[in-house]
Amino acid sequence: MELTLATRKAITRALAVKYRSGTRAEKSAILDTVCGLTGFHRDYARRALRATLTPRVVKVRTVRPPKYDATVVAALEKCWAVLNAPAGKRLAPMLAELVPLLRRHQELAGLDEARAQLLIGMSAATIDRRLVRAKSGLLVRGRSHTKPGSMLKSRIEMRTWADHDEDTPGFVEVDLVGHEGGNLRGKFCFTLTVTDIATGWTENRTVPDKLQVNVLAALTDVVEHLPFPIKGIDSDNGGEFINEALFAYCRKKKLKFTRSRSGNKNDGAHVEQKNWTMVRQLVGYLRYDTQGELELLNKIWVLQSRIGNHFYPQQKLISKVRDGAKITKRYDRAQTPYARATAHPAVKALPRRRLKAQHATFNPAAVQRQIQALCEELLTLATAKAQPTAKPAVTTSLQADLSG
Repeated sequence: MELTLATRKAITRALAVKYRSGTRAEKSAILDTVCGLTGFHRDYARRALRATLTPRVVKVRTVRPPKYDATVVAALEKCWAVLNAPAGKRLAPMLAELVPLLRRHQELAGLDEARAQLLIGMSAATIDRRLVRAKSGLLVRGRSHTKPGSMLKSRIEMRTWADHDEDTPGFVEVDLVGHEGGNLRGKFCFTLTVTDIATGWTENRTVPDKLQVNVLAALTDVVEHLPFPIKGIDSDNGGEFINEALFAYCRKKKLKFTRSRSGNKNDGAHVEQKNWTMVRQLVGYLRYDTQGELELLNKIWVLQSRIGNHFYPQQKLISKVRDGAKITKRYDRAQTPYARATAHPAVKALPRRRLKAQHATFNPAAVQRQIQALCEELLTLATAKAQPTAKPAVTTSLQADLSG
């Protein structure tokens, strides 16, 4: 077994004092020992033994000037805030598009061309290190409002790995997020989240309750506004989805309707993660139960659809390999739902042109400021009711970066 350099140095230090005070024969024996253990040449071993006991002058290390000054870091924090606080691996691929766009809209004051190129070339690891100060904690998870559906479950097949083509746009997962604020009594709002598996395109609609008619109306509205035709729907086992109304709608539209396995939350993993990134991070766990709050929520979702689908980068799992207890996951390069949709051959030319024309009109920083303003208004309405609820996680933490 080959010794490391650190081990060789330790052996040399251990024998250096004995070598210095030893006789000629003892020194020769020590050299034999060092060369045998470390593999050093005899001349090199002799020099190493002498040098170990020689005091070394320590030079003061010249501090390297920082590569990224305060202006670049401030611009990075604003880009991070505009895209709703993504991780470095998702933010880094977006900087090449986002930085010139924000500079064109005069959102990055003081960032000249040289600094802009530095920011665009920043690695994902450096981004994460530079954003340590700006990152804040997230709130705990909320409770589930899923209640078992009817006996209709026997007529709706459970989804398996082969049921939906996850590489073709149009197969969506749906779920409801409750806004009860820790109090399950009475009537309160729910947000319907619809996520396309292939592209990550996500739309939200808030309804006043879980009645089948309201959920179906919201889902129908989402389907009409997707940039590609829907082909299949996958839901959990809640009665708001497992009902005759939605079942008849899917049969009429010739949509494949599947459901998850009971008690398996990971069957709807695509939409479950959007419940956090697209709903809870914005509006938190407050109780929303009035008409004014419902209208504000739906205004927020219109703006969130624009910036989230066009500018929030996402990564898709490519492979997962298990080696004993260790699981290695590999992801693709981060892309936005807009980029995935416009690049997919299944999306027709007319919707693709409409998406590109719409994309060219956006100032993501301005849209994010509008969202934050609406979230503040929503927070005011909810807290004015004097209910013991938790505040949104990201709404307040990003305002300073957006206004800076």
